[in-house]
Amino acid sequence: MISAARHVRAVIRASKRRQPSTRGQCSSSNGDTDVLHRPWLNEIYRVPESSHNNNQASSIPSGSAKKARFLRKALCVRKKESQFTQSSDNKVFLSDLQAGHSSSTVEVRLLRSWDARTLRRGGERMSVEMLLLDSQATMMPASVNVNRLATHQTNLEAGTVYSLTGFEVTRCNQDYRLSDSSLLIRFTDSTTFEKITDPAVPIPLESFRFRNYSEMLRLANSNNQLPDLIGKITAVKSTITEPPLDKNRVSATIKMDNDTSVTLTLFDAQAVKIHNQLAQMAVDPRICVATSVNPRMVGGRLFFNGTAGTHIHFDVETVAGESLFSSGLLEQDTGLAPVGRLVRSFAKVETLSIAELNDFVLNASSQNIDFICTGKVTGIKLDKGWCYVSCAKCFRKLHRSVSSLTCLSCNNTDAVGILRYRVEISIADETGEGLFVAFDGVMAKLHNMRAHEAVNLLPGNDVNPEESDAPQFVLDMEGNTYTFQVKVGPYNFTANNHSFTISRILGEGDPEPQPAFVDDGAADDNGDDNNDV
Repeated sequence: MISAARHVRAVIRASKRRQPSTRGQCSSSNGDTDVLHRPWLNEIYRVPESSHNNNQASSIPSGSAKKARFLRKALCVRKKESQFTQSSDNKVFLSDLQAGHSSSTVEVRLLRSWDARTLRRGGERMSVEMLLLDSQATMMPASVNVNRLATHQTNLEAGTVYSLTGFEVTRCNQDYRLSDSSLLIRFTDSTTFEKITDPAVPIPLESFRFRNYSEMLRLANSNNQLPDLIGKITAVKSTITEPPLDKNRVSATIKMDNDTSVTLTLFDAQAVKIHNQLAQMAVDPRICVATSVNPRMVGGRLFFNGTAGTHIHFDVETVAGESLFSSGLLEQDTGLAPVGRLVRSFAKVETLSIAELNDFVLNASSQNIDFICTGKVTGIKLDKGWCYVSCAKCFRKLHRSVSSLTCLSCNNTDAVGILRYRVEISIADETGEGLFVAFDGVMAKLHNMRAHEAVNLLPGNDVNPEESDAPQFVLDMEGNTYTFQVKVGPYNFTANNHSFTISRILGEGDPEPQPAFVDDGAADDNGDDNNDV
């Protein structure tokens, strides 16, 4: 490959041959100042026009290596200045951006922002994440590192339009995508992010990535996308302690486009915020818009977990919500308790005696609620065994036939079975006695052993575990005192079912538990609270 210096010299010689009038000289007189001949220098090499450069160039002998180096250097300077001037004046759209450093200017609206924190080290703040929107309705995520927050933190106002210049464009993580764009904007030390009141082209006020129920099913458990959710609120359950502690939750039942109900769950600080907002609302909300939720399939049902980027909007706070609110779809009464009243009534996890627990299910209305109680194990009931074979998909008890296991819930005549705990325990305190049921997750955590592992401790090789005596470590629970987290559901308010589901057994020194809650009486996300086994 020919070197740059040789190439420049070749261009110089060719230029001289094309312009014989300047042959043998590198300058012409122009009054008292010697300037370099414009066609030979400015048009071919595009050296910056200044008297210093012109005088310096005219003093160098034509055709010398020094002349070539000077012209090559001048050419680079001129190109850089030209590129900077051209790009800084050029406004582009988000869809025009490519990976690498960009000096272009984009006008964007800041849709929303949130803190990104580490899962360890006490949730240390790492960055502020944002979603930006331009006039073409293109959304793109952006990130400001914690070290640069001092410059931009006070300037991040949701809904405001900004002029963004001098940033890095990189590929975003392909998991948990916040937008359809595969790129991410990173703020650098040279980034300017300035408010503007009059954008060159109007930018939409909002943008969402709503998906219908079928599309949400395809996204569930894929970890690819964090879509937005819109629907009608039909129930809310809140478990917030006073003062708020970790693992607070708010769960809402949302009816989607095809009248299918799904569960949206918010955690920790988000749960406390929404709980307080609902409790203070004068009118119960009917429409919910939730951004950047994570769809999950558990036990054959669709659940949504809130993420750091989840923002909740009620009723007419958004144009999309207002459209659904005014569509006439809300005219029918759901027949459920108003959302605000429900939240205010059952927000705190209370501690009850066993007598109070028994009285509650006799006198209160049917509902989902959690309590805490302490009692002594007075007996292990083995009338229904200590375990059962469940469906690997929905956790319901399988029905045996001569040659196969059938799951009636999944309508599967060749289901895969998993052995799971179900232990009925008599618990008593000084006020009364009650029947409690401990399922697989609780028993496995308490004894650090799964049911299929416990079978190996039973005598005999051909014993059906469903018809055998319980392992000794289960029988040894009798006489011990435990603090239980108890789940009360609609089945507790029927005439024939007064057993209580244990959702957690609290060990010594453990903090007060938070309930693993559900909506409308369905199974929770561990799938082991089935009372029909």
